[in-house]
Amino acid sequence: MRSRRNSWAVLAIAPLVCAQASAQENKLDILAAAYPDSVAGHDGNAIVLRNATRLDAGSDDPAKPFAARISDASVLDIFHQVYPAGAPLAAPAPDFDPGRYRNKAFFDAIYGDCRKGEVEKNLVSLVWLPKGWGRTIRFTRVGGAADRLREVSAEIDALPASVRRAAWPVAGTYACRGVADQGQPSMHGYGAAIDLNLAVSQYWLWDRQKGRFGWANRMPRQIVDSFERHGFIWGGRWYHYDTMHFEFRPELVSFKN
Repeated sequence: MRSRRNSWAVLAIAPLVCAQASAQENKLDILAAAYPDSVAGHDGNAIVLRNATRLDAGSDDPAKPFAARISDASVLDIFHQVYPAGAPLAAPAPDFDPGRYRNKAFFDAIYGDCRKGEVEKNLVSLVWLPKGWGRTIRFTRVGGAADRLREVSAEIDALPASVRRAAWPVAGTYACRGVADQGQPSMHGYGAAIDLNLAVSQYWLWDRQKGRFGWANRMPRQIVDSFERHGFIWGGRWYHYDTMHFEFRPELVSFKN
């Protein structure tokens, strides 16, 4: 009887294990599809890059604390929360920060390490909002990011002046620096992020320093929609909000749990 019970237990667990393995493979497939010039595919739990480098994807442990996930994310932690592309613009739930879990080894492999001079060689110039602002900015060409940003620029330039005014002046693109609150590399350090008009933006860390932490937003929905259509995520969807901030993260925009 004990042997039979054990057999039934194994049979009951097997579908769950298979489902978890399938979900994990799906996430790694999404990474390969999002960055096809850099990622060849995956082998078991390893990401295989075009240069034959292998990166352990780690795990997405439900018990992992928020702070640990922020400071030391695995590759699979990237998908821990589903980015709500196209959803209404509203205050996120506590610690809902899809996109802030970034694995340094993975993004260094995709874009290079700016501290080693590996990022700047892939930066290209583009004119942001030629009809509205008309200034040149630099952005990475890796993964077609600069091309997608040009498409966003053209869409925003076609919006009414009262709407597109929130998209300029640009507050920053490439900067070899870490994230202010936890020191991990910023997507700005990869040349894959853009900050828009400070005058209509809210940033949680600045607000907290002033004693008034709380989500608020003045970034127009049309601008958010345009970025999301082209593979960017918006910092205004985070509990630790940054409404000026957009970063190229095609793997998150396409991921559905």
